[in-house]
Amino acid sequence: MSYRISELAEQCGVNKETIRYYERKGLLREPARNSAGYRMYSEETIKRVGFIRRLQELGFALSEIHKLLGVVDQDTVRCEDMFGFVSRKEVEVQKQIADLKRVEQMLSELKDRCPDEKDLHGCPIIEVLMEEEQT
Repeated sequence: MSYRISELAEQCGVNKETIRYYERKGLLREPARNSAGYRMYSEETIKRVGFIRRLQELGFALSEIHKLLGVVDQDTVRCEDMFGFVSRKEVEVQKQIADLKRVEQMLSELKDRCPDEKDLHGCPIIEVLMEEEQT
């Protein structure tokens, strides 16, 4: 089945400009055009846009996604530099997890300092945050 750009955008839950942007960035191949000149996209493009969006949700930059798609698209260089790329991304993700755990711990400690009466003028959370800001 073939889709025009508006149909593709609707199927993928994005707007038409996102599709055009992905094309300009080389994430999507230039589609075939029908006799009326409309871009016509395949089912495979729907899967590819879904893959791109999922990777973005996971924190991958478009440049990283472009590299990954390059590996998928070009069998002749399938493993070239991928080990290093994946290793660097793994370290980055581990750092983000550690940072998030520190934030979680800080929030838990701040929450434990909060009195039950919720007095705005004597809020220990605000006091702690202001003290940290000054140091």
